[in-house]
Amino acid sequence: MLELFFQIWANLSANKLRSFLTMFGIVWGVTTIVLLAAVSEGFRRGNQVVLRELGKNVVIIRNGRTSTQAGGERAGRIIRLDIKDVHALKEQSRLLEHVTPELMRGGVQAKSAFNAGSVGVSGVWPIYQEIRTIEVERGRLISEADNREARRVAVIGHDVCKQLFADRDPVGAQVMLNGLPYAVVGKVRKKAQDSNYTGPDNGRLFVPYEAMRKDFPHAGQFDTADSVSAIIATPHQRVADELNRAVEREGKINFEKGGPVENEVRAILARRHRFDPRDREAVSMWNTALSSVFFNKMIGSMNEFFVAVSLITLALGGIGVMNIMLVSVKERTREIGVRKALGATSRDVQWQFFSEGLCLTLLSGALGLGIGAGLCQLVNLLPLPARFSGMIITWQTAAFSVATLSVVAVAAATYPARRAAALPPIEALRYELS
Repeated sequence: MLELFFQIWANLSANKLRSFLTMFGIVWGVTTIVLLAAVSEGFRRGNQVVLRELGKNVVIIRNGRTSTQAGGERAGRIIRLDIKDVHALKEQSRLLEHVTPELMRGGVQAKSAFNAGSVGVSGVWPIYQEIRTIEVERGRLISEADNREARRVAVIGHDVCKQLFADRDPVGAQVMLNGLPYAVVGKVRKKAQDSNYTGPDNGRLFVPYEAMRKDFPHAGQFDTADSVSAIIATPHQRVADELNRAVEREGKINFEKGGPVENEVRAILARRHRFDPRDREAVSMWNTALSSVFFNKMIGSMNEFFVAVSLITLALGGIGVMNIMLVSVKERTREIGVRKALGATSRDVQWQFFSEGLCLTLLSGALGLGIGAGLCQLVNLLPLPARFSGMIITWQTAAFSVATLSVVAVAAATYPARRAAALPPIEALRYELS
Protein backbone atom coordinates (compact mmCIF):
# COMPACT_ATOMS: atom_id res chain seq x y z
CA MET A 1 0.00 0.00 0.00
CA LEU A 2 2.88 2.37 0.81
CA GLU A 3 4.52 1.68 -2.57
CA LEU A 4 1.15 2.25 -4.25
CA PHE A 5 0.77 5.56 -2.47
CA PHE A 6 4.21 6.75 -3.64
CA GLN A 7 3.36 5.71 -7.21
CA ILE A 8 0.11 7.69 -7.06
CA TRP A 9 1.89 10.75 -5.67
CA ALA A 10 4.60 10.53 -8.34
CA ASN A 11 2.05 10.29 -11.15
CA LEU A 12 -0.01 13.23 -9.83
CA SER A 13 3.12 15.33 -9.22
CA ALA A 14 4.35 14.73 -12.74
CA ASN A 15 1.40 16.74 -14.07
CA LYS A 16 0.85 19.38 -11.39
CA LEU A 17 -1.21 21.85 -13.42
CA ARG A 18 -3.42 19.14 -14.89
CA SER A 19 -3.95 17.58 -11.47
CA PHE A 20 -4.82 20.98 -9.96
CA LEU A 21 -7.33 21.83 -12.68
CA THR A 22 -8.88 18.39 -12.34
CA MET A 23 -9.16 18.74 -8.58
CA PHE A 24 -10.71 22.20 -8.86
CA GLY A 25 -13.99 20.83 -10.23
CA ILE A 26 -14.40 18.45 -7.28
CA VAL A 27 -13.30 21.10 -4.76
CA TRP A 28 -15.85 23.56 -6.11
CA GLY A 29 -18.62 20.94 -6.15
CA VAL A 30 -18.13 19.93 -2.51
CA THR A 31 -17.71 23.56 -1.42
CA THR A 32 -20.99 24.39 -3.17
CA ILE A 33 -22.82 21.59 -1.34
CA VAL A 34 -21.50 22.76 2.02
CA LEU A 35 -22.19 26.48 1.46
CA LEU A 36 -25.69 26.10 0.04
CA ALA A 37 -26.76 23.59 2.67
CA ALA A 38 -25.34 25.84 5.41
CA VAL A 39 -27.26 28.85 4.07
CA SER A 40 -30.50 26.86 3.99
CA GLU A 41 -30.02 25.61 7.55
CA GLY A 42 -29.17 29.11 8.77
CA PHE A 43 -32.38 30.54 7.33
CA ARG A 44 -34.44 27.66 8.73
CA ARG A 45 -33.12 28.07 12.27
CA GLY A 46 -33.31 31.86 12.09
CA ASN A 47 -36.96 31.69 11.14
CA GLN A 48 -37.66 29.34 14.05
CA VAL A 49 -36.05 31.81 16.47
CA VAL A 50 -38.12 34.72 15.14
CA LEU A 51 -41.36 32.73 15.22
CA ARG A 52 -40.61 31.67 18.78
CA GLU A 53 -40.39 35.32 19.84
CA LEU A 54 -44.02 35.79 18.83
CA GLY A 55 -44.95 32.32 20.01
CA LYS A 56 -44.86 28.88 18.45
CA ASN A 57 -48.03 27.86 16.57
CA VAL A 58 -50.04 30.81 17.88
CA VAL A 59 -53.56 31.58 16.64
CA ILE A 60 -54.64 35.24 17.02
CA ILE A 61 -58.42 35.68 16.80
CA ARG A 62 -59.77 39.23 16.48
CA ASN A 63 -63.01 41.09 15.82
CA GLY A 64 -64.42 41.20 12.31
CA ARG A 65 -67.41 42.11 10.18
CA THR A 66 -69.75 39.69 8.41
CA SER A 67 -69.68 39.63 4.62
CA THR A 68 -72.77 37.44 4.10
CA GLN A 69 -76.27 37.21 5.52
CA ALA A 70 -76.87 34.42 8.04
CA GLY A 71 -79.35 33.57 10.80
CA GLY A 72 -81.65 36.38 9.82
CA GLU A 73 -78.88 38.93 10.33
CA ARG A 74 -77.69 41.37 7.67
CA ALA A 75 -74.25 41.40 6.09
CA GLY A 76 -71.80 43.97 7.39
CA ARG A 77 -72.63 43.30 11.03
CA ILE A 78 -69.74 43.90 13.44
CA ILE A 79 -68.68 40.87 15.48
CA ARG A 80 -67.27 41.72 18.91
CA LEU A 81 -65.48 38.98 20.82
CA ASP A 82 -66.01 38.63 24.57
CA ILE A 83 -64.92 36.53 27.51
CA LYS A 84 -67.73 34.04 26.90
CA ASP A 85 -66.17 33.26 23.52
CA VAL A 86 -62.93 32.42 25.31
CA HIS A 87 -64.72 29.97 27.62
CA ALA A 88 -66.64 28.48 24.67
CA LEU A 89 -63.41 27.79 22.76
CA LYS A 90 -61.77 26.40 25.88
CA GLU A 91 -64.65 24.00 26.56
CA GLN A 92 -65.70 22.98 23.04
CA SER A 93 -62.52 22.94 20.97
CA ARG A 94 -60.84 19.58 20.39
CA LEU A 95 -57.83 21.09 18.58
CA LEU A 96 -56.84 23.98 20.86
CA GLU A 97 -54.61 23.24 23.84
CA HIS A 98 -54.57 26.69 25.50
CA VAL A 99 -56.84 29.74 25.15
CA THR A 100 -56.54 33.18 26.77
CA PRO A 101 -58.23 36.56 26.38
CA GLU A 102 -56.21 39.71 25.77
CA LEU A 103 -57.42 43.19 26.64
CA MET A 104 -55.27 45.82 24.93
CA ARG A 105 -55.07 49.52 25.57
CA GLY A 106 -52.73 51.98 23.87
CA GLY A 107 -51.67 55.44 24.93
CA VAL A 108 -51.71 54.65 28.65
CA GLN A 109 -49.80 57.26 30.64
CA ALA A 110 -47.11 55.46 32.63
CA LYS A 111 -45.10 57.27 35.27
CA SER A 112 -42.30 56.07 37.52
CA ALA A 113 -40.27 57.96 40.10
CA PHE A 114 -37.75 58.77 37.36
CA ASN A 115 -39.58 59.31 34.08
CA ALA A 116 -42.91 59.09 32.28
CA GLY A 117 -44.23 58.04 28.89
CA SER A 118 -47.12 56.72 26.85
CA VAL A 119 -47.19 52.90 26.62
CA GLY A 120 -49.35 50.00 25.55
CA VAL A 121 -50.84 47.67 28.18
CA SER A 122 -52.19 44.14 27.78
CA GLY A 123 -54.38 42.36 30.32
CA VAL A 124 -53.92 38.60 30.08
CA TRP A 125 -54.35 35.27 31.80
CA PRO A 126 -51.11 33.72 33.08
CA ILE A 127 -51.10 31.05 30.33
CA TYR A 128 -50.69 33.88 27.79
CA GLN A 129 -47.09 34.25 28.94
CA GLU A 130 -46.31 30.66 27.93
CA ILE A 131 -48.12 30.93 24.60
CA ARG A 132 -46.44 34.22 23.63
CA THR A 133 -42.96 33.42 25.03
CA ILE A 134 -43.04 36.18 27.64
CA GLU A 135 -39.92 35.34 29.64
CA VAL A 136 -38.45 37.46 32.43
CA GLU A 137 -34.80 38.19 33.07
CA ARG A 138 -35.62 39.68 36.49
CA GLY A 139 -38.44 38.97 38.96
CA ARG A 140 -41.41 36.75 38.13
CA LEU A 141 -44.36 36.38 35.78
CA ILE A 142 -48.04 37.04 36.48
CA SER A 143 -49.53 34.21 38.55
CA GLU A 144 -53.00 32.67 38.82
CA ALA A 145 -53.43 34.31 42.22
CA ASP A 146 -52.60 37.72 40.69
CA ASN A 147 -55.35 37.26 38.13
CA ARG A 148 -57.90 35.71 40.48
CA GLU A 149 -57.55 38.55 43.00
CA ALA A 150 -57.20 41.27 40.33
CA ARG A 151 -53.91 42.43 41.84
CA ARG A 152 -52.36 45.57 40.44
CA VAL A 153 -49.06 44.03 39.38
CA ALA A 154 -47.23 44.38 36.07
CA VAL A 155 -44.53 42.68 34.03
CA ILE A 156 -42.64 45.37 32.15
CA GLY A 157 -41.19 45.15 28.63
CA HIS A 158 -37.50 45.78 28.00
CA ASP A 159 -37.89 49.12 26.16
CA VAL A 160 -40.54 50.45 28.56
CA CYS A 161 -38.26 49.57 31.47
CA LYS A 162 -35.40 51.49 29.88
CA GLN A 163 -37.65 54.50 29.32
CA LEU A 164 -39.12 54.58 32.84
CA PHE A 165 -36.18 53.29 34.91
CA ALA A 166 -33.08 53.67 32.72
CA ASP A 167 -30.54 51.11 34.00
CA ARG A 168 -32.20 50.72 37.42
CA ASP A 169 -33.79 47.49 38.61
CA PRO A 170 -37.58 47.92 38.17
CA VAL A 171 -38.65 44.88 40.21
CA GLY A 172 -40.44 46.03 43.35
CA ALA A 173 -40.86 49.59 42.08
CA GLN A 174 -44.21 51.26 41.49
CA VAL A 175 -45.58 52.52 38.17
CA MET A 176 -48.61 54.79 37.88
CA LEU A 177 -50.83 53.75 34.94
CA ASN A 178 -53.31 56.56 34.26
CA GLY A 179 -52.92 57.50 37.90
CA LEU A 180 -53.43 53.95 39.26
CA PRO A 181 -50.52 52.34 41.18
CA TYR A 182 -49.13 49.06 39.81
CA ALA A 183 -46.21 47.16 41.34
CA VAL A 184 -43.61 45.87 38.87
CA VAL A 185 -43.00 42.17 39.58
CA GLY A 186 -40.95 41.21 36.53
CA LYS A 187 -38.88 42.53 33.63
CA VAL A 188 -39.20 40.82 30.23
CA ARG A 189 -35.96 39.84 28.50
CA LYS A 190 -35.17 41.78 25.32
CA LYS A 191 -37.03 40.07 22.47
CA ALA A 192 -35.69 40.04 18.90
CA GLN A 193 -39.23 40.25 17.53
CA ASP A 194 -39.91 41.28 13.92
CA SER A 195 -43.59 40.29 13.71
CA ASN A 196 -46.51 41.31 15.90
CA TYR A 197 -50.20 42.12 15.84
CA THR A 198 -50.34 45.02 18.30
CA GLY A 199 -46.79 46.32 18.72
CA PRO A 200 -43.51 44.80 19.97
CA ASP A 201 -43.56 43.13 23.39
CA ASN A 202 -40.50 45.20 24.34
CA GLY A 203 -42.72 48.28 24.36
CA ARG A 204 -45.63 46.92 26.42
CA LEU A 205 -46.69 46.26 29.99
CA PHE A 206 -48.51 43.05 30.90
CA VAL A 207 -51.01 43.00 33.79
CA PRO A 208 -53.57 40.44 35.08
CA TYR A 209 -56.70 40.26 32.92
CA GLU A 210 -59.07 40.85 35.86
CA ALA A 211 -57.13 43.95 36.94
CA MET A 212 -57.17 45.27 33.36
CA ARG A 213 -60.89 44.56 33.07
CA LYS A 214 -61.55 46.53 36.25
CA ASP A 215 -59.22 49.48 35.62
CA PHE A 216 -59.12 49.79 31.81
CA PRO A 217 -62.34 48.32 30.31
CA HIS A 218 -63.28 48.81 26.66
CA ALA A 219 -65.49 51.84 26.20
CA GLY A 220 -66.37 51.65 22.49
CA GLN A 221 -69.84 51.93 21.01
CA PHE A 222 -70.15 48.19 20.42
CA ASP A 223 -68.19 47.07 23.49
CA THR A 224 -69.47 45.68 26.79
CA ALA A 225 -67.81 44.95 30.12
CA ASP A 226 -67.05 41.44 28.80
CA SER A 227 -65.47 42.55 25.50
CA VAL A 228 -61.92 41.47 24.70
CA SER A 229 -59.46 42.85 22.16
CA ALA A 230 -58.31 39.45 20.95
CA ILE A 231 -58.31 35.77 21.80
CA ILE A 232 -54.90 34.10 21.78
CA ALA A 233 -54.76 30.32 21.42
CA THR A 234 -52.36 27.55 20.59
CA PRO A 235 -53.29 24.16 19.07
CA HIS A 236 -52.05 20.80 20.25
CA GLN A 237 -48.69 19.83 18.78
CA ARG A 238 -50.32 16.89 16.95
CA VAL A 239 -52.46 19.38 15.01
CA ALA A 240 -49.40 21.31 13.82
CA ASP A 241 -47.65 18.04 12.93
CA GLU A 242 -50.66 16.86 10.92
CA LEU A 243 -50.70 20.19 9.07
CA ASN A 244 -47.06 19.64 8.09
CA ARG A 245 -47.83 16.12 6.89
CA ALA A 246 -50.83 17.34 4.89
CA VAL A 247 -48.68 19.92 3.13
CA GLU A 248 -46.06 17.25 2.37
CA ARG A 249 -48.77 15.02 0.86
CA GLU A 250 -50.53 17.71 -1.17
CA GLY A 251 -47.43 19.76 -1.92
CA LYS A 252 -49.17 23.11 -1.35
CA ILE A 253 -51.04 25.26 1.16
CA ASN A 254 -54.62 26.32 0.42
CA PHE A 255 -54.94 29.58 2.33
CA GLU A 256 -58.43 30.21 0.95
CA LYS A 257 -59.76 26.94 2.30
CA GLY A 258 -58.21 27.47 5.73
CA GLY A 259 -56.90 24.86 8.12
CA PRO A 260 -58.78 22.64 10.60
CA VAL A 261 -58.10 25.02 13.49
CA GLU A 262 -59.57 28.02 11.66
CA ASN A 263 -62.61 26.03 10.58
CA GLU A 264 -63.27 24.72 14.09
CA VAL A 265 -62.88 28.17 15.70
CA ARG A 266 -65.26 29.76 13.18
CA ALA A 267 -67.79 26.98 13.71
CA ILE A 268 -67.79 27.52 17.51
CA LEU A 269 -67.96 31.30 17.30
CA ALA A 270 -70.61 31.20 14.53
CA ARG A 271 -73.04 29.43 16.85
CA ARG A 272 -72.64 32.14 19.48
CA HIS A 273 -72.74 35.15 17.15
CA ARG A 274 -75.08 33.74 14.46
CA PHE A 275 -72.91 34.15 11.39
CA ASP A 276 -72.07 31.76 8.56
CA PRO A 277 -69.08 29.60 9.63
CA ARG A 278 -67.83 29.81 6.02
CA ASP A 279 -67.64 33.61 6.28
CA ARG A 280 -63.90 34.26 6.57
CA GLU A 281 -64.37 37.96 7.32
CA ALA A 282 -66.67 37.51 10.32
CA VAL A 283 -63.64 37.04 12.58
CA SER A 284 -60.04 37.77 11.71
CA MET A 285 -57.53 34.97 12.31
CA TRP A 286 -53.78 34.67 11.98
CA ASN A 287 -52.38 31.18 12.45
CA THR A 288 -48.60 31.35 12.70
CA ALA A 289 -48.43 27.58 12.17
CA LEU A 290 -49.51 28.17 8.56
CA SER A 291 -46.77 30.77 8.17
CA SER A 292 -44.26 28.34 9.65
CA VAL A 293 -45.34 25.51 7.34
CA PHE A 294 -45.21 27.83 4.34
CA PHE A 295 -41.69 28.95 5.24
CA ASN A 296 -40.52 25.38 5.86
CA LYS A 297 -41.96 24.36 2.50
CA MET A 298 -40.14 27.24 0.81
CA ILE A 299 -36.88 26.35 2.58
CA GLY A 300 -37.35 22.69 1.62
CA SER A 301 -37.84 23.59 -2.06
CA MET A 302 -34.85 25.93 -1.94
CA ASN A 303 -32.75 23.19 -0.36
CA GLU A 304 -33.78 20.70 -3.07
CA PHE A 305 -32.74 23.22 -5.73
CA PHE A 306 -29.41 23.81 -3.97
CA VAL A 307 -28.76 20.07 -3.76
CA ALA A 308 -29.55 19.62 -7.47
CA VAL A 309 -27.14 22.42 -8.42
CA SER A 310 -24.45 20.99 -6.16
CA LEU A 311 -24.85 17.46 -7.53
CA ILE A 312 -24.61 18.71 -11.12
CA THR A 313 -21.44 20.64 -10.25
CA LEU A 314 -19.96 17.63 -8.49
CA ALA A 315 -20.90 15.31 -11.37
CA LEU A 316 -19.16 17.61 -13.82
CA GLY A 317 -16.09 17.51 -11.61
CA GLY A 318 -16.29 13.72 -11.58
CA ILE A 319 -16.46 13.66 -15.38
CA GLY A 320 -13.35 15.83 -15.42
CA VAL A 321 -11.52 13.32 -13.22
CA MET A 322 -12.63 10.46 -15.47
CA ASN A 323 -11.39 12.23 -18.61
CA ILE A 324 -8.01 12.99 -17.05
CA MET A 325 -7.65 9.39 -15.91
CA LEU A 326 -8.48 8.15 -19.43
CA VAL A 327 -5.80 10.47 -20.81
CA SER A 328 -3.42 9.09 -18.17
CA VAL A 329 -4.21 5.52 -19.29
CA LYS A 330 -3.44 6.47 -22.89
CA GLU A 331 -0.16 8.15 -21.95
CA ARG A 332 0.96 5.19 -19.84
CA THR A 333 -0.03 2.40 -22.25
CA ARG A 334 3.57 1.22 -22.72
CA GLU A 335 4.10 1.30 -18.95
CA ILE A 336 1.04 -0.93 -18.55
CA GLY A 337 2.45 -3.32 -21.19
CA VAL A 338 5.83 -3.51 -19.41
CA ARG A 339 4.18 -4.13 -16.02
CA LYS A 340 2.04 -6.92 -17.43
CA ALA A 341 5.03 -8.44 -19.24
CA LEU A 342 6.89 -8.53 -15.92
CA GLY A 343 4.03 -10.41 -14.25
CA ALA A 344 1.55 -7.76 -13.08
CA THR A 345 -2.03 -9.03 -13.27
CA SER A 346 -4.97 -7.12 -14.72
CA ARG A 347 -6.21 -6.76 -11.14
CA ASP A 348 -2.94 -5.08 -10.10
CA VAL A 349 -3.17 -2.58 -12.97
CA GLN A 350 -6.86 -1.94 -12.32
CA TRP A 351 -6.24 -1.35 -8.61
CA GLN A 352 -3.42 1.13 -9.33
CA PHE A 353 -5.49 3.31 -11.66
CA PHE A 354 -8.60 2.98 -9.50
CA SER A 355 -6.59 4.10 -6.46
CA GLU A 356 -5.18 7.10 -8.35
CA GLY A 357 -8.65 8.26 -9.40
CA LEU A 358 -10.09 7.60 -5.96
CA CYS A 359 -7.30 9.46 -4.15
CA LEU A 360 -7.52 12.41 -6.54
CA THR A 361 -11.27 12.70 -5.98
CA LEU A 362 -11.25 12.17 -2.19
CA LEU A 363 -8.34 14.58 -1.71
CA SER A 364 -10.26 17.19 -3.71
CA GLY A 365 -13.38 16.53 -1.67
CA ALA A 366 -11.51 16.93 1.62
CA LEU A 367 -10.13 20.26 0.42
CA GLY A 368 -13.63 21.35 -0.66
CA LEU A 369 -15.11 20.39 2.71
CA GLY A 370 -12.36 22.30 4.54
CA ILE A 371 -12.76 25.39 2.35
CA GLY A 372 -16.55 25.31 2.80
CA ALA A 373 -16.27 25.02 6.57
CA GLY A 374 -13.73 27.85 6.69
CA LEU A 375 -15.92 30.18 4.61
CA CYS A 376 -18.88 29.41 6.87
CA GLN A 377 -16.84 30.38 9.93
CA LEU A 378 -15.75 33.64 8.28
CA VAL A 379 -19.33 34.58 7.40
CA ASN A 380 -20.46 33.83 10.95
CA LEU A 381 -18.01 36.45 12.25
CA LEU A 382 -19.95 39.17 10.38
CA PRO A 383 -23.13 40.92 11.66
CA LEU A 384 -26.04 38.67 10.69
CA PRO A 385 -29.49 39.85 9.54
CA ALA A 386 -32.77 38.88 11.20
CA ARG A 387 -34.16 35.44 10.34
CA PHE A 388 -30.63 34.16 9.65
CA SER A 389 -28.70 32.24 12.30
CA GLY A 390 -25.50 32.02 10.31
CA MET A 391 -23.87 29.41 8.07
CA ILE A 392 -24.59 26.18 9.93
CA ILE A 393 -23.05 22.87 8.88
CA THR A 394 -24.99 19.91 10.26
CA TRP A 395 -23.83 16.32 10.50
CA GLN A 396 -26.42 15.50 7.84
CA THR A 397 -24.72 17.94 5.45
CA ALA A 398 -21.30 16.45 6.17
CA ALA A 399 -22.60 12.89 5.77
CA PHE A 400 -24.37 13.76 2.51
CA SER A 401 -21.23 15.42 1.15
CA VAL A 402 -19.04 12.44 2.02
CA ALA A 403 -21.54 9.91 0.63
CA THR A 404 -22.02 11.85 -2.61
CA LEU A 405 -18.30 12.36 -3.00
CA SER A 406 -17.66 8.64 -2.47
CA VAL A 407 -20.15 7.71 -5.19
CA VAL A 408 -18.63 10.22 -7.62
CA ALA A 409 -15.12 9.04 -6.75
CA VAL A 410 -15.90 5.38 -7.39
CA ALA A 411 -17.77 6.19 -10.61
CA ALA A 412 -14.97 8.44 -11.88
CA ALA A 413 -12.20 5.93 -11.12
CA THR A 414 -13.81 2.63 -12.14
CA TYR A 415 -14.11 3.05 -15.92
CA PRO A 416 -10.53 4.30 -16.58
CA ALA A 417 -9.17 1.55 -14.31
CA ARG A 418 -11.05 -1.11 -16.26
CA ARG A 419 -9.83 0.34 -19.54
CA ALA A 420 -6.24 0.11 -18.30
CA ALA A 421 -6.68 -3.44 -16.98
CA ALA A 422 -8.23 -4.63 -20.26
CA LEU A 423 -5.22 -3.64 -22.41
CA PRO A 424 -3.49 -6.69 -23.92
CA PRO A 425 0.25 -6.74 -22.98
CA ILE A 426 1.51 -7.21 -26.57
CA GLU A 427 -0.63 -4.39 -27.97
CA ALA A 428 0.36 -2.16 -25.07
CA LEU A 429 4.07 -2.74 -25.72
CA ARG A 430 3.64 -1.95 -29.43
CA TYR A 431 1.69 1.28 -28.68
CA GLU A 432 3.40 4.49 -29.75
CA LEU A 433 2.11 7.97 -28.94
CA SER A 434 1.53 9.99 -32.09
